Amino acid sequence: MKIKILCLSAIAIVSVLLQQHTVLGQKELSHNGKKKVKPGIEVLLEDHLDWIAGKRVGLITNPTGIDQDLKSSIDLLHEHSEVNLTALFGPEHGIRGDREAGEYVESYIDEKTGLPVYSLYGPTWKPTEEMLENVDVLLFDIQDIGSNVYTYIYTLGFAMEAAAEQGKEIIVLDRPNPIGGERVEGPVRSADAVSFMGRFLLPVRHGMTVGELATMWNHEYSLGVSLKVAKMKGWKRFMHFEDTALPWIQPSPNIPTQETAYLYAGTELLDDTTLTTGLGTTKPFELVGAPWINGEQLAEEMNAKSLEGVRFRSAYFTPMFGTYEGERIGGVQVHITNPKKIELVNLGLQLLDTMRNQDPAQFSMTEKYVNLIGDSDAAEMIEEGEPVERIINSWQEELTNWVDHVRNQYLLYGPYPEGVKPYKEKTVLGILPLDLSAAVGQTIPLTLQGFDKKGEELEINPEEINWEVSNGLGNVEDNQFYAIKEGTGEIIATFREEKAVRNVDISATLIKNIRFGIHDAYTRIVLDLNKSVTNYTLEEDDHRLLLTIPYGEIDGELAQEGGSIPVSNSPVIEHVDYRVEGEDFLAEFHLKQPSVDIETPTYDSRIVVDLQHQ
Repeated sequence: MKIKILCLSAIAIVSVLLQQHTVLGQKELSHNGKKKVKPGIEVLLEDHLDWIAGKRVGLITNPTGIDQDLKSSIDLLHEHSEVNLTALFGPEHGIRGDREAGEYVESYIDEKTGLPVYSLYGPTWKPTEEMLENVDVLLFDIQDIGSNVYTYIYTLGFAMEAAAEQGKEIIVLDRPNPIGGERVEGPVRSADAVSFMGRFLLPVRHGMTVGELATMWNHEYSLGVSLKVAKMKGWKRFMHFEDTALPWIQPSPNIPTQETAYLYAGTELLDDTTLTTGLGTTKPFELVGAPWINGEQLAEEMNAKSLEGVRFRSAYFTPMFGTYEGERIGGVQVHITNPKKIELVNLGLQLLDTMRNQDPAQFSMTEKYVNLIGDSDAAEMIEEGEPVERIINSWQEELTNWVDHVRNQYLLYGPYPEGVKPYKEKTVLGILPLDLSAAVGQTIPLTLQGFDKKGEELEINPEEINWEVSNGLGNVEDNQFYAIKEGTGEIIATFREEKAVRNVDISATLIKNIRFGIHDAYTRIVLDLNKSVTNYTLEEDDHRLLLTIPYGEIDGELAQEGGSIPVSNSPVIEHVDYRVEGEDFLAEFHLKQPSVDIETPTYDSRIVVDLQHQ
């Protein structure tokens, strides 16, 4: 009898265990039987709380930062007893995702948590020292969509720059690339086709996760950041978003659906032309066209191309805002038949080419198109109507080289391309300053910093660093760079077996123009330069700001002897005086009040000072 009772008890225990296993298994499976991908926020909280223990945490996020149960990363961290969340940071479209593309997002206090929310779009792209004053480690948790002109990844890049400069840590809470991690398409962005993207040069479709991008940038640009990636569980390179069983949250107002995200990297290539990408409709980047397009003819011609993964239906639509607001547009709707087979760049260029051919006189491109495609030669070929196949072939060799020798070194998820091994943690070095530009005769102090493969900060003895300067541009003594002659090249620092490389530009800093713009919240003063500089100073005095650019020279539209520029209709500034004094360029901002709050957003080849209105 006793044996029977024990047997029955054992059966009951086994039954309970089986039920628990079934429940756990159901949690791991989606409604369609596919295994769920576990995003980085959940992996951090389950496996890596020690990474943030005892540290003040800042979170860069938006509505896409959620767990599998739709709970916000903000709430998950703020409510966690072992997490000290001290600040929030919002990208383009804001922390709640309710701002239109390009709209300025101000900083404020979050009503729900009481935490400060700092804007990383608009006047300030890179977190300032003030923003990071109460932050030890920055977490990044935003859903990307796999295109090189989608700004969230550059928000990450600028945050990494700030972390390098201010000694902060970065943790990327990784998420899927919704258009997969296998295909890489388009020209690798050239340095002369940069706008918001800063130093981070990518092809149109990069085929990487944000965690992989951060890992690559840390090494390739010698940032020397303390970086960790909370890797996803269950994600494979061949997956599109529909395969992850994760809930879809629109990452920005004009990417409402998975289908939109799947097409964006392709049909976005119609932007900055007289064609429309369907903004202002319920199907942006799916509906494309122009007022002069015959939709039936376009659908017939595009379907005849037999492009894999898509079909085309004639469509007529009227945008409610944006390009051609209120006008009847002829075009097509792009229907996805197999997202894994779509060659997105080819799709975008084939649409552009076919629509242009309907009426070439109606078609034109703006000067910004080179920033969209990322390559001036490609933009010129597109404008001249070169065959799409020839345009794509023009960048293929460089793209293949980038994939083989750069991208593939930093892949965190399989299945890996043939012959490629997963990235293994290794020592990373960084050289400060990140932007190294000087005039002949100028001296710039250099700093080498880094972390070993375990994430421990390196103790770097300056006497152990071997510095090299290419092209005879200068030399380094006692960690001071001395500029000798004009030109471009590299400064290379070797510490033990590791190297860091920083590009250097030795040339006079030419101030070509001073201009201004009056906005609702601020007056913007812009100094146009021949190159990007960061070594200027801005000092405040009674009713005056003094901007000093070392080794700056007057050029372009400005008077060589100096002069004064009146700033009309501004509530905060009367005029700007400028001159060269000794070896420095000086600009005096004469204010209408004793002092003013300022912001200095970063732009390529410009110094921008925003004087805030009260």
